[in-house]
Amino acid sequence: MKLKLLLLIALFSVAFKVSAQDTSKVRSLEVYGFAMTDVGYNFNQIDPDWFDALRVTKLPTYKDQFAPNGNVFFGIRQSRLGVRGWTQTPLGELKTQFEIDLFGLGTQLGETGMRVRHVYGELGKFLVGQTNSPFMDGDIFPNTLEYWGPTGMVFFRNVQIRYAPVQGENQVFIALERPGASADQGTFAQRTELDSVRGVNQLPDFSANYRRTGKWGHVQLAGMLRELKWHDFHTSGGYNLSGSTLGWGLDLTGVVNLDKDKNNVFRGGIVTGAGVENYMNDAPIDVGIVQNAGSSFTPITGKALPITGILAYFEHNWSPKLTSAIGYSSTYISNTAYASPTAYKMGQYASFNLLCTPVKNLMFGGELQWGERTAVNGFTSDDVKFQFDVKYNFSQVFYSKK
Repeated sequence: MKLKLLLLIALFSVAFKVSAQDTSKVRSLEVYGFAMTDVGYNFNQIDPDWFDALRVTKLPTYKDQFAPNGNVFFGIRQSRLGVRGWTQTPLGELKTQFEIDLFGLGTQLGETGMRVRHVYGELGKFLVGQTNSPFMDGDIFPNTLEYWGPTGMVFFRNVQIRYAPVQGENQVFIALERPGASADQGTFAQRTELDSVRGVNQLPDFSANYRRTGKWGHVQLAGMLRELKWHDFHTSGGYNLSGSTLGWGLDLTGVVNLDKDKNNVFRGGIVTGAGVENYMNDAPIDVGIVQNAGSSFTPITGKALPITGILAYFEHNWSPKLTSAIGYSSTYISNTAYASPTAYKMGQYASFNLLCTPVKNLMFGGELQWGERTAVNGFTSDDVKFQFDVKYNFSQVFYSKK
């Protein structure tokens, strides 16, 4: 018994010495995440594959598309697991991160399945892998229960090569990102000539941001430039539908602490541009069809669709254990004259919650959400959803000598 006690004391002493020393002299690994359960009720209709997320782009495009109204849902898809590592190298500290959640997409759409969020390595001023695009400001995402979040904000994790000439309290990020876009063939969609038109990605997307930080919060200005190109692989009919257009965007965001104790915080932003819809949190189409009346060889071409998004959220701490967030967000797209009648034109999103953290690492609360979708033909659909969540956080850091 005494021997076991001495061994435990020795192990504790070693662990304490390692954790107490400068972490730059050791390798460290953090395992973190949370288990989260959603219980809610959709009062109206939404695409069944998105039963637990209020994506306004997934609301009905015609009456009773997803009837009937009113559905209870349970889910654990927000639960998250991640690993972060820090290792010293002759070139500086190497940081790595691998993070997943259970919100199935792609072939697992609507199911509970592994979804990759972050996979990257960062050494000095360079980062390679998948993480938040420099075009976005992840810090303006409000403290909400709903998974997908406000429609009118840039929010996209992308594979990239990023360079950070300025790091620390203020930052400058520059990145080359994986390209990709979507197109609305509109009223021309049934023409077989368009079957031979395919998107071409010959250049990476270019993004950059500048952030200024102080005790008051931060402000960030980000930009995006991208080539949107398509090629017609069947040109024997006397015409060629190949073409390209420029996508661009500017995103001004900020977080403002309204008092010194940070009990009242404003999170907001405005984004404008054209052809950057796939970088938005919830907007569908980058390019629309326009008629090229001056050319019989290229009778139609594409246009980068203009978009404007706004976000304004206010968060208040009622006490150290009780908080609320309330806010509004919208997205507006200027569609072309030949857009599909049911194409997405405008989305609106609002929510209010009351969250309680009775003890460290445990949170529960309720949230009321509203979303509305407006189509080009004027058809509107909306959904009201109530959601109750319980969330358990965990984190453990492990140290070892080099």
